[in-house]
Amino acid sequence: MPVRDRHWMVREFSQRLEPMSEKQEWDWTTREGVQAIVETTPIHRHLEFRCERVDRDASSVVFSAPLGDAAQRSDGAGQAHGGVLATLIDSAATFAACVAAGRSVPTAGLHVDYLRPASGGDMIATATVRKLGRSAAVVDVEVMSGGKLVALGRVALATGAGN
Repeated sequence: MPVRDRHWMVREFSQRLEPMSEKQEWDWTTREGVQAIVETTPIHRHLEFRCERVDRDASSVVFSAPLGDAAQRSDGAGQAHGGVLATLIDSAATFAACVAAGRSVPTAGLHVDYLRPASGGDMIATATVRKLGRSAAVVDVEVMSGGKLVALGRVALATGAGN
């Protein structure tokens, strides 16, 4: 098996994104622009993800998702499924990195700590870019529900060095 250089994954993910970025120029500068991009993804529409705020100076975004039927761990549970929380964390982190980079960047790794069940209203994810480099970005995400911290996430993204 040939030895791969350390940027092989970044090149592979970036090549997969090229057709998407050629179709349309995305607006990463406003909440409305980011929301328009969010709505192009079927799972975001199904789970009713909303971009509530974009802060380019702080390299952060705030996303929300209702704790509706599609998000529940089982019918009538009133608690979010862990996969929905992970998807919310991944999506908010990805969009925070895209806002900071000004272009699409793919997820390379995801870690979630579930602290308590998400119940009691909308889930609110605040994602903040901690590092934006030539080859990778790191984004931290806090998810609140019912006024309580329910999950923490850290997401690594491939920013495209080595292309």
